[in-house]
Parts: sequence; structure tokens; C-alpha cells
Amino acid sequence: MPSNIENLPLFILLALLAEVLGTVGGFGSSLFFIPIASYFLDFHSVLGITALFHVMSNLTKIIFFRKGFDKKLVLSIGIPAVLFVTIGAFLSQYVSTDVLELSLSIFLIVVSLVLLLFKHLELKPTLFNSIGGGVFSGLIAGMLGTGGAIRGIVLASYNLKIEAFIATSAIIDLGIDFSRSIVYYLNGYVHKNDLYLLPILLFVSVLGTYIGKKILLRVSDIQFKSIVLILVLLTGISALVKVIAN
Repeated sequence: MPSNIENLPLFILLALLAEVLGTVGGFGSSLFFIPIASYFLDFHSVLGITALFHVMSNLTKIIFFRKGFDKKLVLSIGIPAVLFVTIGAFLSQYVSTDVLELSLSIFLIVVSLVLLLFKHLELKPTLFNSIGGGVFSGLIAGMLGTGGAIRGIVLASYNLKIEAFIATSAIIDLGIDFSRSIVYYLNGYVHKNDLYLLPILLFVSVLGTYIGKKILLRVSDIQFKSIVLILVLLTGISALVKVIAN
């Protein structure tokens, strides 16, 4: 039997909103989908279904924004991210998620606020920072289900064009999600009774990406960078409120 989602239309609507925001922000829907899905499913089920949903979501983004991705960033951020997401996915069985969520929320709030208030300050686009961002975002993605905000901060430092930003992020994320999906399956997080959601989420990923792309046609590159940081800030605040409420 399918998981008991009492209000499936509301779940679908919120998932669509997460996909639109993930596209506009440029770092994927899991950042928003994780807290949404956690109100309907248990945490481990959320990790499993989010990883599969994100595979479809990133394939959709690659198709919609396939022009101009940065090959060097895909390698320098993507390779360490894929390696460490596997480690993080295994560690998710043993590490306290409350501690991780609290630490991540504070990190996101502080960094996004600093970069928004002091616009002259930028994370330097160095190889060291790219690799470090890949390691950190991959590790957090494996343990908490989302590391897109960290990767978004790193990519924002390179001042990429909108399409290049989203395509580069999506290709990196595809490798991350494919890797962690395998580990989550081995961990027992992917439940057969949740798989009925996949066709629904495939439709959501296509429609949400399409709507997000239409919105981005009206946004400049400078505005896009501010949107990324604002969404990171709001996500950090939301995660902090959730931890405190629990």
C-alpha cells in the first residue's frame, strides 16, 4: 500500500513550488522539498524519495538549460561532491540530524547575510574553494538530503550567466543524486510503497522547471545572484525555526 499522505494535492502543490523556487534559485528543489516532504513522510523516506525526485529534476534542468555549462567547475566541484556524498549517505545512519540541521542553518544564515550586506565581499573563485565547496556540499547532501545552498554560494562567486549556473549545478547534482540514491537504497530508505509518487514528481519537475525558466527570462544576472542568496537566507531561517520548534 502507498504511504498515507493525507492531503496528496497539497503535497503536489508544495512540491511544485519547491521545484519552481529550486529552478529560480539555481541549486535544485531538494533545499525546499526536504522540509516540505518531512511533514508528510518520515525522515529516511524523505531522503530516499528526494534523491530519486532530484535525479528527474536535474535531468529536466539539463535539458532546459543545457547551453554553456562550465566543464572545469563540473569537475572541480562535482568529483569531490560525488565522492563525499557517498560518505555522507552512509553516515546518515549514525549522525544526529538535529545537530547537523542546526549547524547548517546557522552557516547558511551567516554566510548569506554577510554576502548580501557586504556586496563587495565575495568567495574567491579558486580551485581550493571549488574543491572545498564540493566536499562540504556533498557531505551535507548525503547526511541531510540537500547541499545545494552550499554549492550555490560557491557557484555564485564565479558570476556565471544564469543558464551556465543552473546547467553546471544540475550536472553536479545529478552525479550526487545518482550516487546517494544507490546508498539510500542499500540503507533501506527507498520504500516500494513510496514509488507511486515518482510519476507525479516527474510531472512536477518538468512543469516546475518550465515555470522557473519563464521567470528567469525576466531576471538579470545581478538580480539572479541576489535571489540565490536571499533564498539561501530564507532556507537557513526556516531550518533554524524547524530545529528550535522540535
